[in-house]
Amino acid sequence: MQIKAEFTFPAQLKDEAVICNLCKQFDIIVSIIEASFSTDTGWAILVLKGQEKEVQKALDYLTGKGVEFDNLQKST
Repeated sequence: MQIKAEFTFPAQLKDEAVICNLCKQFDIIVSIIEASFSTDTGWAILVLKGQEKEVQKALDYLTGKGVEFDNLQKST
């Protein structure tokens, strides 16, 4: 399964390696298509690829951290 979406990161995560942690904690591959981060906020267009269960766990992890996502595109 593969999803592509635009993720918005809140300011309190600026010093946390959220994207790196996705690769370490879940059996997925993360591709960064485009990204921009500042001290106030950040956004990234990411592709998450892996088994559906692992991708869903990664999305749940991000949601739990306060990361929002839009324009979700799923493919198998």
